Amino acid sequence: MYVLTIDQRGSTADVDRVPDLIAALRSLTAAPFERSVGDELQGVVEHAEDVVEIALYALRSGHWYVGIGIGAVQLTPGGSPREGSGSGFVAARKAVELAKGSAGQVPLSVVSGSIGRGREMPPHAKEGAMTSANAQAVLRLIGRVVQQRTPAQWRVVDRLRALQGGDGKHGSQKHVAQELGITEQSVSRAVLRSGWLEEWAARPAAAMLLDHAHSQIEGDR
Repeated sequence: MYVLTIDQRGSTADVDRVPDLIAALRSLTAAPFERSVGDELQGVVEHAEDVVEIALYALRSGHWYVGIGIGAVQLTPGGSPREGSGSGFVAARKAVELAKGSAGQVPLSVVSGSIGRGREMPPHAKEGAMTSANAQAVLRLIGRVVQQRTPAQWRVVDRLRALQGGDGKHGSQKHVAQELGITEQSVSRAVLRSGWLEEWAARPAAAMLLDHAHSQIEGDR
């Protein structure tokens, strides 16, 4: 399982954005997210593709630190994430704290919950930690693309995604141009400059790395 801990940036000088993000995430995942403490929310997610979706959505606004913990999770069916335990929760807490200290980088971190039982980590735990770092690198790269989009570019790519069911393919640029009252050339430029196609080409790589890290941690349970 994956535990996501998402904390609001600059919350002392901002409005409480937690309720709005929780509401928005209901349309992205079946996993329940809830406020954990202060201006922070947490959820337990089963699928790596959903983790990528949630993380990039949170990064889009620039208002959140995103921590992704990969590890064992003890949680009763239908239970609150606040009642959960396991190495995944410990890893998510460490990840969000690392994201807060990322200093100019995309504020996202991925931490493996696999811990060696002796002084030396077993090989699969080392591989899980390395793969988690690789997943973090890819997600930060995609996150940078997402964060740099302009509002005009978002209008175009949001409509493209809505038309094609979120599969990341080119979609009907002519239809979007008609909807938005702009030229097809403007839509094409927005797609090119927004890194839309590159994002969707890279998403499966991020999910694959998260899956692989998770498979290594499974062996440490």
